[in-house]
Amino acid sequence: MKLARAIHLDESDRNIFFSPARTGEWCLSGGFEFSDWTEADLTGKARQAFTNGWLGLETFGRVTLVAITPIEEAEYEELVTRLCQHFVDVYGAPSLEAGRGVAMEELKFMADLCAEHPENTIVSVQRELTEEGVRESYSIIEVPAAELDLVAMHGDMQ
Repeated sequence: MKLARAIHLDESDRNIFFSPARTGEWCLSGGFEFSDWTEADLTGKARQAFTNGWLGLETFGRVTLVAITPIEEAEYEELVTRLCQHFVDVYGAPSLEAGRGVAMEELKFMADLCAEHPENTIVSVQRELTEEGVRESYSIIEVPAAELDLVAMHGDMQ
């Protein structure tokens, strides 16, 4: 199974999000956070989080880019529990059990998105408000494998 981890190519996420995700933390879209937003909510750093922020599952901060990587089943189950707790703490779910189904759906959606791409693929998310609600789309950046002659030493070893 594959999921996505937060990556940073520079320091910009520290400046554009209220709470940036930590490099390496597992992420998912987190579009549920914006389900009742209107244009009036889309200002400043909140707009940036809405427009292109993935949700980190440790800090619950946002990140612009994620990279697809394998995840162990035990780690995946920990993320389900962590997301359930987030639903209780932030969204008022009455119990962990009540939030479990939604948490599993969110993580399954992310795992399905990652499954069709090779490891180390970089993904960005773009969101827009429509009359039907929040619409998400994804951009895929495949990282080419390094060619052997770029890293191999050539010449006589004597």
